[in-house]
Amino acid sequence: MAIILNIETSTTNCSVSLSKQGETFALLEDNSKEYSHAERLHIYIETILANNNLATNQLDAIAVSKGPGSYTGLRIGVSAAKGLCFALNKPLIAISTLEALAHQVDTTKGLIIPMLDARRMEVYSAVFDQDFNTIRKVEAQILEANSFNEYLEKGPVYFVGSGVEKTKSLIQHPNAHFVEDKLPSANQMSLIAYRKFIQNDFEDVAYFEPYYLKDFVALKPKKR
Repeated sequence: MAIILNIETSTTNCSVSLSKQGETFALLEDNSKEYSHAERLHIYIETILANNNLATNQLDAIAVSKGPGSYTGLRIGVSAAKGLCFALNKPLIAISTLEALAHQVDTTKGLIIPMLDARRMEVYSAVFDQDFNTIRKVEAQILEANSFNEYLEKGPVYFVGSGVEKTKSLIQHPNAHFVEDKLPSANQMSLIAYRKFIQNDFEDVAYFEPYYLKDFVALKPKKR
């Protein structure tokens, strides 16, 4: 039996879940529209464990969403996960944020394109088939009217994630389907984390870093 704590902080959704044998049995999350992870994440972890009468040493592994996503959000989530792994001597499992997001789409035909909003008309996206096999790896791209045409011409394509809002304003293809109001959640991490757990697919806790995809750029404040 494997009990795994899953942590997702790549967007505004601060999300934690507990899973057993790949199935979520507890979920605690809040999308406050503002990044409140620094204040809430550790409280959520303590609360979800207490509500389910679990001590931290009863966990078999810690899984964390590795990105891409918010630089600050990912850093907070990964720091918390690594801290628990060090303290408890438990393995660390890294989950692709976009792969877990793709699992929010249930279809038997077509492709799934999870996407996260980036700056201006840019998104972070990947392409998966209906069985969540990777068709195209994660990329940062500038959206245009003909973006994803190579996939849309072949059949239905389901777009999901925070990048959907600006994507649907550009892409008018009849095969495009937009799954709105979805953000990455620790709920969909459970099965992926369990599969990695039974394969001993663990990270080196000391050296693991989030997958930012692009370098963090600190903007200078405007002069008044």
